[in-house]
Formats: sequence, structure tokens, C-alpha cells
Amino acid sequence: MKAPAYNRRSFLIGAGLCSASLIRPPLGLVSAANAATGVAPTASMRGGSNNYSPNAPLVDNLGKGFWVSGTVRKAGGGEPLSNVRIQIWAATERGGEREPSNHGSVLTAADGTFRLEMSQILPNFGQPHAHLAYDDGAFKTVFLRPVMGSRSDTSVQAHFVLASA
Repeated sequence: MKAPAYNRRSFLIGAGLCSASLIRPPLGLVSAANAATGVAPTASMRGGSNNYSPNAPLVDNLGKGFWVSGTVRKAGGGEPLSNVRIQIWAATERGGEREPSNHGSVLTAADGTFRLEMSQILPNFGQPHAHLAYDDGAFKTVFLRPVMGSRSDTSVQAHFVLASA
């Protein structure tokens, strides 16, 4: 007679996986609360608006060697939003977050993507991070503050899902 294929370890692993599935839906699925609305809007991050400067000019770059990129989509259906102005600023080799040459804006492409090259981001208050904002009025304002894993990273991404104002 063959011994059963389960033991205490397999039971605990199975119970843990079952419990985790009750807490959070599997990746790729919309939660029941968001089923009627589709893609949920992005919430502003704490500290995202620090050293914000309204109406930062459109720029081709803010230096060389570091890339900030991401996407902008509409809440609900998740459609990409083109020609949307995203502001970007950070403490870099050129100076701190308040330095005007570290503030600029870009417009999203037809597929909702944006990308800006800038000087290397440096740690500010112990963390290397960027600030990004949407604040043009057609949608609710969102401030993001993505933190880099290491000061030697050469890129950071931020993704916006915007809700109608």
C-alpha cells in the first residue's frame, strides 16, 4: 500500500495559499469592488507634491544619463491618454528638488507613454526618488513619488490612471 502524498508541510503550504487567495484576488483579475468601474484610479502618494512648482515648462531633457518613463491611462476602461502633460522633478547632480533646471514637463504619446532623460537622481532625505505630477484639470490631480531601489539605478517608472475631475 502506498503512503498518502500529503504531510504536515504540504497541509500548511496549502492552507497558506488558500488564505492568501481570500485576502487578495489573483493578479490580472479585477476585484469585486472595481468590477463595475474597471481600472481603478491612481491615488496620490504621500510626499509626492514636495517642492512642486506649477506649470513647469515643456522640455526635451533635464540632463543626460537617467530616464524617467511611464504610462497614462484613463480610469474605468484603461484607455491610453495621449497629449497629457506630466511634470517631473528630482534632486539630481545639477542640484536639489527646488532647482529650476530640475523641473520640466513632457507630453504623452498616442499610446499613453512618456519618457524624459535627466541628470542622475541622487538621494534626498536618504532615498533616491523622483516626483511626477498630473495637474492640468481635465482629470483629478495626482502626485507620485517613486523610490529607486539603489542610487546607482539609471531609470525609474511611474504609471498614472486618471479619474475625471
